[in-house]
Amino acid sequence: MIIDAENLIVGRLATYATKKALLGEKVNIINCEEAIITGSKKEIHYRYLTKSKRGTPQKGPFFSKRPDMFVRRIIRGMLPYKKERGITAYRNIMCYISTPEELKKEKAETIKSAHISKLPTLKYMKIKDLTKLLGK
Repeated sequence: MIIDAENLIVGRLATYATKKALLGEKVNIINCEEAIITGSKKEIHYRYLTKSKRGTPQKGPFFSKRPDMFVRRIIRGMLPYKKERGITAYRNIMCYISTPEELKKEKAETIKSAHISKLPTLKYMKIKDLTKLLGK
C-alpha cells in the first residue's frame, strides 16, 4: 500500500498507517515533507523545540531533522514499539521524501478523512517548514 502524504494531517495519517501495519500490510508513505501538523506556527515550533532540547545528546530523546524520519518517529509513537508485534509493524512502515523511482509506477492513494479540507481552522504548518526551523 502506498499513501501520498501531500496535504494530509500527520496524526490522522499515522493512525491509519499503524492500523494497516499492525494487520501485517507493508505501508509506504511518499511526500512526507508535504504532510501537515495542525496548530499555530509559534506553538508547534515551541512544542517540538522543547521536546528536542529535553534530555542529553548521549541518551536522547532523539528527533531527526529529516522530514521522512520525523514522520516515522510520529508513527512510532502510535505503535507498541517495544513489543514484538510493534517492532514488526514498525519495520513494515517506510517513509520517503518525494517519490522514489521504484514506487513511481504504482498508484498512490490518499486518505480523505485525513485531508486538510477537514480542518475547521487555517492554522497549520508543513513538516518541511518545521524541520527547517528545528535544524537551525
